[in-house]
Formats: sequence, C-alpha cells, structure tokens
Amino acid sequence: MSSSYGENLRLTVFGQSHSPAIGVTVEGLPAGEPIDLEELQRFLERRAPGRSAWATTRKEPDAPEFLSGLKENVTCGAPLTAIIRNTNTRSGDYAAFADIPRPGHADYTARVKYFGAEDRAGGGHFSGRLTAPLCIAGGICLQLLRREGIEIISRIAAIGGVEDRGELLASTAEKDFPTVDKAAGEAMQAEIAKARAEGDSVGGVVECAVLGLPAGLGDPMFGGMENRIAAIVFGIPAVKGLEFGAGFAAAALRGSENNDPYILKNGQVITATNHSGGILGGITSGMPLVFRAAFKPTPSIAKEQDSVDLKTMSPAKLCVGGRHDPCIVPRAVPVVEAAAAVAVYDALLARKREMRIQAWN
Repeated sequence: MSSSYGENLRLTVFGQSHSPAIGVTVEGLPAGEPIDLEELQRFLERRAPGRSAWATTRKEPDAPEFLSGLKENVTCGAPLTAIIRNTNTRSGDYAAFADIPRPGHADYTARVKYFGAEDRAGGGHFSGRLTAPLCIAGGICLQLLRREGIEIISRIAAIGGVEDRGELLASTAEKDFPTVDKAAGEAMQAEIAKARAEGDSVGGVVECAVLGLPAGLGDPMFGGMENRIAAIVFGIPAVKGLEFGAGFAAAALRGSENNDPYILKNGQVITATNHSGGILGGITSGMPLVFRAAFKPTPSIAKEQDSVDLKTMSPAKLCVGGRHDPCIVPRAVPVVEAAAAVAVYDALLARKREMRIQAWN
C-alpha cells in the first residue's frame, strides 16, 4: 500500500486534508513503553499551521486522540491508532479548481489516476496536512530512540538563495526559526516575506542529523539506510531531492578527498571526516547519519498561472486564493525529523532481532 511504510514497525497514514479526521496506525511498537503525551504535543505544535508569520493562517489544534495502543499512556502491544480531527476547513476555496488543475499540484495526475473520483478539497490525500499523523508516529519514535541514546536534530539549511552558516551540532527545536545562525535565519524570513508580498513562494533545504547511532543498521542493495530514509522522506509532499553526507558535491571530489580515513578514538573505530554521511554499503558506520532534503516552492501562489479547463479542453488562467504557506520549509523541519525517526527505529528493531538470533546461535 502506498500510504504504508516499514517492515518491523509498520505505519499507515489515512485521511484527507478536509475529511473529518486524519490519522495513523502503527504496528510493531514494543509493549511497556511510556509515552510522554505532553512532549509529543509540543513536537506536533512545531509543525502545526497558523502559529507564525510565515505559515498558512489555517489554525488547527492538532491534538491527537488515541483510539488504541495505549493504556494509561503506556504502549500495550496492540496496534496504536491515533486521529487528529480537522476543524478549520474551507472546502469552498477549491471549487474553482474542479476542472482546472493547479500547476505544481497533483490535481491533474490524481484525476487521471482515480478517474475523477478523487477528493480535491485541500489537496485531499496528497496534502501536506497528512504530515501531521506522520509526526505522531515520528514523535513517539523520537522518544523511544532517545532511550537508546540516539538523538535526531535538524535545521533549515537554506531558503531561496540564503544559506545557514555554521555546523549542525545541536538541536534547533527551541528556536522560533530553526537555523544555526540567527542572522541567516532573519535573512531567510525576509526572503519569505518578499515572496509573499509578490504573491509568490520559495523553497529550501532541511538538513537532518542522527546522533548516537550504532554501526550495523541497514542492509546492502535495496534495504540500505539511504533507501529506508528515502522511501519515507519522499512521502513528504514537496520533497524533490535527497542527498547523504557530501551528496552531489562528492561528484566533484577525487577519491583521496572523498574517502573518510579510519582512526581510533577511545578504543572505538571512527572516521576522521564524514563525507559518507554515516552510511557505507547501506549500513550505518557509527558516525552521525547526515542527510538533506530539498523542498520545492509552495505551488499555491496568488500570481496568475496558465492551465487548461479539462471539461472544455481549452486554455485557462487561474489564481490560487485561500490560505497557503509562502514557504513550507520551516514547518517541514519536524516532519523530516519524524520521518527519520520512523526509518531509524524500524532499522533498529531489525538489528535487535539480528543480534538476538546471533546470540541464540
């Protein structure tokens, strides 16, 4: 199923942008794990709409309701299902696009795929709204990973032509605008404001690092950590590119520059550099796992755009009104963390199973 992910930890996201509720079911969570629901709510609020000057004005509380899987806030072994009720929808904003697909959106491809039966309001199942239930699953996995000594941090690496400065070494979660360098963050906000004033939008890049990972997670070929992370990160609407470690910049290096020399530190094998992004042969090396996700500009813009009327098969013009983010990157930061957390925890469960089998032998 295209809306499901994972092998050892299996999650399924359901709902549409304007349906009564959206939600997630997670199977495979170990029983007996306490979940801090207040911490989870704080995490969800980092993604929630209507909480900043650079976000959509659609306001949703994004408070999860747990239907199963928790008993007195502790996992009980049953599949965990949680929903978030949609309370501030304005489906009428989308009536004008019934036969005129919005450029950059899935309107046309969804119509072809589902023969016109798709839910178009708010983007339906293609909407970024569906990242809220993903954050429920990811927020829980972040808590479980932290108990294993694994931390996931992230930042806005770039918006438009403005890049953050400095290394990502600590969490930016408590910052109003999640960059390492404050001045760079202010310049990014100015870039967003400029695009909004012009009826336009901008995209950007989110960088994510997984710290404290042991070596040995992942598999070669199609089960590699890059594959696992890519599969779920590309499930985030608007992600158009993904790179690990040095990424595309490695193509301009020589082997002597790109290779990470092995050294010993406190009796542990590590590498002097980390151009590989903590993954070799699809398997974690014990170094920080580092990747960057590129997000396209928000396709819903106020500028007039060319399209076609699918009913009359004639050229058409449209301007997208309603409530939209001029840049979705700031709200995407916790979503990338959530996606990484699910992928890493799924791989960690696989590694634990392998180690149990090895111990039995």
